Amino acid sequence: MNAPLLPHYVLALGVSLLFFPSNVIAQNDSVHSSSPSTHVPDWAKRAIWYQIFPERFRNGNSSNDPHARDLMGSWPHAVPEKWSISPWAADWYRLQPWESQDDKGFYYHAQQRRYGGDLQGVIDKLDYLAALGINAIYFTPLFQSPSAHKYDATMYHHIDKNFGSDPEGDVRIWATENPAMPMTWKWTAADKMFLKLIQEAHRRNIRIIIDGVFNHVGMTFWAFEDVKRNQRQSSCKDWFTIKTWDDPATPVDEFDYQGWFGVRELPELRKDNPEVREHIKAIVHRWMDPNGDGDPSDGIDGWRLDAADKVPLSFWREFRSWVRGINPEAYLVGEVWWEDWKNDKMYDAAPWLKGDVFDAVMNYRWAREVCHYFVDKKDKISVSEFDRRLAALRSDYPKDVNYVLLNLLDSHDTDRSPSRIVNPDLKYGHGATLKDNPDFDIRKPTADEIRVQKLMILFQMTYPGAPMIYYGDEAGMWGASDPDDRKPMLWDGTNYEDETAHPLGKFRPRDRNEFNEDLFNYYKMLAAMRREYEALSIGKFATLVTDDQKDVYAFLRSNSRGNAVVVINNSAVPQSVTVNLGRKASSQEWSSLLDSSVVPEIDNALRLKLERKSAIILVDGSR
Repeated sequence: MNAPLLPHYVLALGVSLLFFPSNVIAQNDSVHSSSPSTHVPDWAKRAIWYQIFPERFRNGNSSNDPHARDLMGSWPHAVPEKWSISPWAADWYRLQPWESQDDKGFYYHAQQRRYGGDLQGVIDKLDYLAALGINAIYFTPLFQSPSAHKYDATMYHHIDKNFGSDPEGDVRIWATENPAMPMTWKWTAADKMFLKLIQEAHRRNIRIIIDGVFNHVGMTFWAFEDVKRNQRQSSCKDWFTIKTWDDPATPVDEFDYQGWFGVRELPELRKDNPEVREHIKAIVHRWMDPNGDGDPSDGIDGWRLDAADKVPLSFWREFRSWVRGINPEAYLVGEVWWEDWKNDKMYDAAPWLKGDVFDAVMNYRWAREVCHYFVDKKDKISVSEFDRRLAALRSDYPKDVNYVLLNLLDSHDTDRSPSRIVNPDLKYGHGATLKDNPDFDIRKPTADEIRVQKLMILFQMTYPGAPMIYYGDEAGMWGASDPDDRKPMLWDGTNYEDETAHPLGKFRPRDRNEFNEDLFNYYKMLAAMRREYEALSIGKFATLVTDDQKDVYAFLRSNSRGNAVVVINNSAVPQSVTVNLGRKASSQEWSSLLDSSVVPEIDNALRLKLERKSAIILVDGSR
């Protein structure tokens, strides 16, 4: 996670090969760990993920929009006079009237903004997502919370009331329950809306996973409020690590406790407490088998586990047993990347991926290397070094794990990849905001920069692992890191204001903010290719060409049903490329998936001409 309430110093942390040479086959075998294979869900190998930040995806029902009182309990613990819902299509950096009443500026008030995104908005756009070609959705937190990001839960057993259809009715239902007793829990309108969303997604063959934020909760979490109110007499006093209790005889509140990275807004749960574990176990059952009938088909298909490296592995092993006991094909992906921020070496995520904890991690390590190769200028790595680093990453994990790693280019915790292209050479996850780097260029990417973005997407969609699209990347959205990576979604047919304002008062060019149909169609085309040609999802990987002088990369994806050769020209000039295939191929002609042209195989080799910053995907005719 990357909670926007964090102080500045905390934000600095957040196949059979049929005809290829024997040396290619040997290289292919050498890049996988000798560790035994582990069970991962087969569907996850074919997944194309789409990440949704629900408050900013679509406002499908304005009657459930938050009120000022709904913000209380989240940073900055104040609601300005005349606060109101922010206009969806407004210039992102332009201060709204209620934000202009003081001199606190954009980055203070951005945390108080609400745009009214909800679950009805997601349901309304499931056909859009299906048309895009995704078949799996990852939701950032959905549980009741006072913040926009929802990483500070008030409770885990209810979906946020403003994501449903009857916020006031939901509050009345809460009042009839004991949150410590699952037998008293009922289903609110928001809960039912989410169950409907699951049903509608499954009907379209789209899987759903949600964010499980079990390392910490919010200051409004029901058990924490009880501890704060009743101190030592609270029945939940052992749910948290209390450093000092309040002395009622003094005017000072001495109450202190352990929070995530020391942040008071995020009290950490004690995962060694059996009561805490039982509560989380009940939450797992509630959302994975809502009917409680042993049939998980009406529930979520897995979990993304937040701040996973801050939680003992023993807890996650137990968590896995709960999840797989309900649904043996559920997918578990952990957020493991923070150690990357503590040093400059690649951190080994392998302990979480041995088959007894997670199926995958969010593959930030991979994303960083992709940026070094495709984006960076001063820190650019050669294609041979890129290939070496990728091989090293694959070798860290069991073979099957490599096919389900969540391969993302950006997320709610990073700058968007188009803005990273505009601002190369920044450490991945660092310096990607104007708060940290006042020189960060917030302009819209140019056509040439979008060309680089397309090249990165093509690589993402053809490389082993499950690609993930961050909402709006396919629509042409751009932005720095939090909060600028959380703009309202760009929708076709909506008239958006041009972006002209700058949060630091600097001059900037006028940028047209509109849905990019060409980019959408490009994502759609690549997603369709990956789903149609299994070699691109479950096929083996083997390097064919690493030409440092020409900056050309070629690799093979192959399985028993066919073969695909991907050739990338990452240089700024056209290149002629020869791809040697080794012994005689099974096909004398290869079809290009991008333009339907045919490339003949001559003397067991493919001879190609590639335009600058371009690529070709060739298949041998099978699926």
